[in-house]
This record gives sequence, C-alpha cells and structure tokens, in this order.
Amino acid sequence: MTLITATALRDLLTTEAPVRVLDVRWTLAHPDGQDAFAAGHIPGAQYVDLDSQLSDHSRTGLGRHPLPTGSALQESLRSLGVSDGDTVVVYDDAQAAGSSRAWWTLTAAGVSDVRVLDGGWAAWQADGGESETGTGRTPTPGDVTVTRDDLYDGARRVLTEEQVSHTGGLGVLLDARAPERYRGETEPIDPVAGHIPGAANLPSTAVLDEEGRFLPADQLREVFAGVGVAEGDGDPVSGAYCGSGVSAAVLVAAADSVGINLALFPGSWSQWSQDLVHRSASHTGLD
Repeated sequence: MTLITATALRDLLTTEAPVRVLDVRWTLAHPDGQDAFAAGHIPGAQYVDLDSQLSDHSRTGLGRHPLPTGSALQESLRSLGVSDGDTVVVYDDAQAAGSSRAWWTLTAAGVSDVRVLDGGWAAWQADGGESETGTGRTPTPGDVTVTRDDLYDGARRVLTEEQVSHTGGLGVLLDARAPERYRGETEPIDPVAGHIPGAANLPSTAVLDEEGRFLPADQLREVFAGVGVAEGDGDPVSGAYCGSGVSAAVLVAAADSVGINLALFPGSWSQWSQDLVHRSASHTGLD
C-alpha cells in the first residue's frame, strides 16, 4: 500500500499530474455516504458507493460484499473519470475502512497507482485543505483498463472458505472485528455470533493511531509480530477477515506497507457463518 499525506495530496493537486480523488465513505451503520459527501468533500473528488460499485450483490453465497467483476469495476471507474496513467487517491472518514477496501479492490483488478489518504477526511481538514459541497462535478469519462476480470483470482492474494475452514494449512488467520464480536458477545448484523475456529483477534483499529492514521512502520511490524505474522513471502499464507471483507482490508493494507503478504477472505464472517454445517467458536469455549 502507498500512503499519501494530506499535505502531499494538496501539493499534487496543484501540479499537472493526472490525479483522480475518490471518496469512499462507508460504515456498517451508515453504508450510504452520499449525504456526508454532499456536506463536504475534497474539491474534484467523486463519490464511490462501496455497496454498488465495489461489490456485486448478484453473486450469492459470497458474503455481504461480494467482489465485483473486473469488467463491472472498469465501467464504474471510467464513469468516475479514471484513466490509464492516473494516480488514484482514495479516502474515507471511518478509520480507513472504505479506502482500504477500495485500495484492495482496485489493485486486485490491476490498477497500478492507488494511494490511501492517511487519516482520511479528518486529516485533509486538519491540514487546511479546501472543501466543496454538493453532489460533485460531472467528470469526463475515463479510459482505464482493468487487467484482471476475476478478482477472486486477481493480483492480490485471496483466501477461500475452504481454506479458512481448515486453518491447519494456514499461517495465522486474523479476525479484524471488535473484540466483543470476536468473542461472540454481540453480533449486530450476521446470523451467528462468534469467530472462525483458530482465528486470532487483531482489530483493524490496532494498526491506526488515535487520529485514524496508520502507525509508523516499526510499530506496525511490532503489532503483527505480536500475533505471529512476520515479513516474508507468505508461505504458509496468513490472512485476515472481518464481517464482510471491508475492515479486514485495513489489516491487509497495513501489512502490505511493511512487506507482509497478508491475504484477504472477502466473504469473511458473513459468508462463513451462513453455512450452518460450521460450528462458530465463541466465548463459550468452542474454539
């Protein structure tokens, strides 16, 4: 993952370099970020709907946010004005979740220069960045070419349900959800509470500071080492999941920034818990 600071983005936007800024505001409680975008966003930014443009709900059995096809993603990106050769900067306002999922999805599809605005919308405002309101400017259609059509076999490593159901063949499986969801004490949206047996809890917030910025590289390495994940080629593969493959992308992005190859289970708990053949591990001691 390549991070960009608010100051660096401000400077970049004053040059002739082709830059496309994408606003990917999304939370579990408020998945539609259009109202927040309309209230204020980076000038020239385009709003991206994580539910409809970074997911494909016609694909069943793959969790709450199935990956889109490359061709559908290409169509969406072109409608947002993204062209080959552009630097794409993604940001959100909720602890890097939406932007990390966008970074993962675009790079899995073969889009090469995708950067995450470190600290998101709050960092932009704190840095004195200008804002504009409304639904956004109508962009000139872009010509970006996506090189991978099957994102489940794309440019980024993916875990399957079969792999996470037999964790003996994995390195470390990380659950990026809040500790109370991991322990099975609460479950706000999925039908079963608990976690995948054998998984260790590393909340996505553990790789961010209090202002929502990613921790420095040395601290990130310490965080991952603390759960048994170290730099290397990822053999055996270690991976991360969450509720539906969004906040787990924060762990994958953080790991990538320090040379750790962490795979993503896109369907995550929402896919795994749908199969009643599985027994969920929880605070009752099923793990």
